[in-house]
Amino acid sequence: MSDKITLESLKSHLWNAADILRGSLDAQEYRQPVMTILFLKRLNDTFEENVENLIREGQSQKKAEQKFRHKFFVPKTARWNVLSDASSNLGEIIDNVCRDIEKEVPILEGILTNTKYNDKKKYPDDKLRKLIAHFNELTLKNQNLEKEDIFGDAYEYLLETFADETKKKGGEFFTPREIVQLLVNIAKPKEGMKISDPTCGSGGMLVVSRKYVKDHGGNIEDLVLDGQESNYGNLGMCKMNLVLHGMENFRIEYGDTLSDPKLVEGGTLKKYDRVLANFPFSMDWDNSTASKDSWNRFAYGTPPAKDKADYAFILHMLSSLNEKGQACIVCSQGVLFRGGEEGTIRKNMIVGNIENNLKGDVIEGIIALPQKMFWGTSIPACIMVLNKNKPAKRKNKIIFIYGAKDFEEGKNRNRLRKQDIAKMVSAFENFEDIDRYSHIANLEELEENEFNLNVSRYVDISESEEQIDIQQAYDELKKTYSEQNRLKKLVECDLKELNIKL
Repeated sequence: MSDKITLESLKSHLWNAADILRGSLDAQEYRQPVMTILFLKRLNDTFEENVENLIREGQSQKKAEQKFRHKFFVPKTARWNVLSDASSNLGEIIDNVCRDIEKEVPILEGILTNTKYNDKKKYPDDKLRKLIAHFNELTLKNQNLEKEDIFGDAYEYLLETFADETKKKGGEFFTPREIVQLLVNIAKPKEGMKISDPTCGSGGMLVVSRKYVKDHGGNIEDLVLDGQESNYGNLGMCKMNLVLHGMENFRIEYGDTLSDPKLVEGGTLKKYDRVLANFPFSMDWDNSTASKDSWNRFAYGTPPAKDKADYAFILHMLSSLNEKGQACIVCSQGVLFRGGEEGTIRKNMIVGNIENNLKGDVIEGIIALPQKMFWGTSIPACIMVLNKNKPAKRKNKIIFIYGAKDFEEGKNRNRLRKQDIAKMVSAFENFEDIDRYSHIANLEELEENEFNLNVSRYVDISESEEQIDIQQAYDELKKTYSEQNRLKKLVECDLKELNIKL
């Protein structure tokens, strides 16, 4: 290994860390200790690095270790040597370290202590000792990394690895990064914006949004990044993910977005410039109180209960936008064409409803994605883009993009390549018809299709037929006939010589 830790070497190290627990535990169980021990090591090493920098600047050891001088303070009772020097009862010691860190870093409250490691049947001392010794091999200070941001990338790799190994469950906490990239490139977040993911999983939408702003020269400190997550284990992964990407100012709430939205402000839903999300498809929900919803989210219609919470999530996100806001949402394609109440909701979102004072024209685009893009399902998804403030050119129109044919085939799932993402983003930005790829539909066309938004209704997705040059084909046919006649005459000549009667 070179003096600096590269992304590839760090990824290899993390894979080997997971290997220590593979076999004795399934991926659902061993992901937590691997991620927690990794998090503790990184937190400790960056704390030590900051202490060293302060001492070089002239501070005493005592002053350099003062709490107010650190973004994430690590008390002496929770530093790495407490773990690396321990010879027994490692599970109990890890529990104590996690508890002491949470006391000092309120944003992590309940996250590290969510898993109890003092369970020798599940987490025997020898396994935990090997895991700690494995992470002891690397010093994870920024000065040891090839680039400071590779640690966040490596953590994302670990999340994706766990998602891949847990297959069906993987989609609950990790949206494939290329899908996230596509959504963010369409949304184009900017400094000063408020950004939300109300079903945030491990926080990828927020991480990539922040990186997009940074890469485009924006001030990442001038961003509001909020999320909500209903699975407590996923909530922990999300907060650790954000911290390991260098983020400290964020708001991640725990709870069910539909029954108990937590991203509220002044007694109403907090309003955002951008909402990006991949909600759980076709989930049951209790719609019995929708007509009396405190947040007035379901004025466009009440989504059905059984297996159909999709529009409940979509309408929540629409309600969370400010008057200039845009949402990019990963959905199942069923939301595009299912009838009944969902059909009514679609119509109201497109044309509005004067009686209920509902503004229409809030759907900006639909992008059909390839099948088998997500873990545990081959069902093709789509992206629905909502916009409360469409540019004049886009008013009363929807762009349909058929991106389902452009992908790289994979063993467990298919992937979007950079060129596939660029093609979809370009088509959305340029807002024009492209033969067999994109189409701009106006209100009249949408109404003719009874507000069915299935992309194949608007984009010709049939294979193009090869153009035939009729004259050339006829000339070739004449040549074939001539050759057949020549051969026939030769055969007949030979048969006559053999006295065969023709």
